[in-house]
Amino acid sequence: MANLSLVYGLRLLPAGELKEVGSGDITLNSGRHERVTLHLLEGSKEEIEAQLRQSIDAFFDIYPEIQ
Repeated sequence: MANLSLVYGLRLLPAGELKEVGSGDITLNSGRHERVTLHLLEGSKEEIEAQLRQSIDAFFDIYPEIQ
């Protein structure tokens, strides 16, 4: 498997302040434009950390060829 790039971002905001989550735009070297879905995790620090770990595990489960 070739080396990969993971596009990733984090931002903590006060609970109840977020109105909408959209997508991020990225441009590939080929000039092609792609969108990255942004996800929202809410809860205590511990709950957010647990949800984030599950989300990352699930993401890599989608691509079993990535070892």
